[in-house]
Amino acid sequence: MKTVYIDVLITVNIFVDFILLLCTQKLLNIRAKLLRVIIAGISGGFFSLAALLPTMPFGLNFLSDIIFAAAMVFIAFGFGNPKNFLRRVAVYFALSFSFCGLMIFVYNTFHPAGMEIYNDTVYFNISPFMLIILSLVSYYTMKLIKRLTKGVCGKKVCQIEIAVNEEITSFSAAVDTGCTVKEPFSGDYVIIAEDAILRDLRFRNDTMRVIPFESLGGSGYIRGYRVNSIKIDGKDVEQDVYLGVCENVLKGEIKALVPYELIECEVI
Repeated sequence: MKTVYIDVLITVNIFVDFILLLCTQKLLNIRAKLLRVIIAGISGGFFSLAALLPTMPFGLNFLSDIIFAAAMVFIAFGFGNPKNFLRRVAVYFALSFSFCGLMIFVYNTFHPAGMEIYNDTVYFNISPFMLIILSLVSYYTMKLIKRLTKGVCGKKVCQIEIAVNEEITSFSAAVDTGCTVKEPFSGDYVIIAEDAILRDLRFRNDTMRVIPFESLGGSGYIRGYRVNSIKIDGKDVEQDVYLGVCENVLKGEIKALVPYELIECEVI
């Protein structure tokens, strides 16, 4: 083994793990505090010290990679339910595995100076100044990609707090530029949510409106209820809004959609 500087090893892997966690968050539309993602990235940097251990058998090495991935996902995004947690771990592990595979290809093909791989841990012997430059380049590259794909593949996830019949509940919703469902008589916007995340609300059938839709992967009708009050990311919404209740229509972790027009902030 060549000389390995622990501070460089930890710093490089903090940066790499942080970027991989951000990619996981973006792909799955996970709502998480940036501080938790940063702490998870830092923990990944210290997990990289496994590179200093003697070469491990493939099975043990693979198992340790999964354990480290699960730990970082838990720190960054919490546990939630077993299905969502396993999906998050699988996506993060797939991204990490792909990154490692790419680095092995680069290492074996080009043999770059200062690059080593130990126990599936990538080590770059680069100066702190160069690391800062690369970090800034990566950061602004991500911002450019987000801006170019705005409204196409990027979705903001916001927090909805909603009151119906003096009962209040909150949930995460994806901002969708294609969510054009409106209450047909008033023309009011409709926030669409799965019945499974609205268990705290009791709806009155005498106030129900039947709302047709054609933008949720098909066509049909959903139950609509006028909202007494609504907050999006803590801000009051002055417009009249309906809550559209559906069953087994929205897939993925985010079980609600909010029209882009109701959001004042930019979708990135």
